[in-house]
Amino acid sequence: MKPIFVQLQCAPGKTYEVADAIYRKEIVSEMYSTSGDYDLLIKIYLEEGQDIGKFVNDNIATVDGVQRSLTTLTFNAF
Repeated sequence: MKPIFVQLQCAPGKTYEVADAIYRKEIVSEMYSTSGDYDLLIKIYLEEGQDIGKFVNDNIATVDGVQRSLTTLTFNAF
């Protein structure tokens, strides 16, 4: 399993609705509200070789109220 982090900008007033909709999908390991340019930070574990872009597009970016996403991949550096 490989972790990815997805940050989301939500439409004004929609952050809680977006968080609830994504949480109901049972795909996240952790979810946080954040300060700054993005409203939510999500940690997701994917199977090795799974298409990350397709997963994010199909399961997160299309949730009503999501305006923008930023996906960060992790590497084993140490």
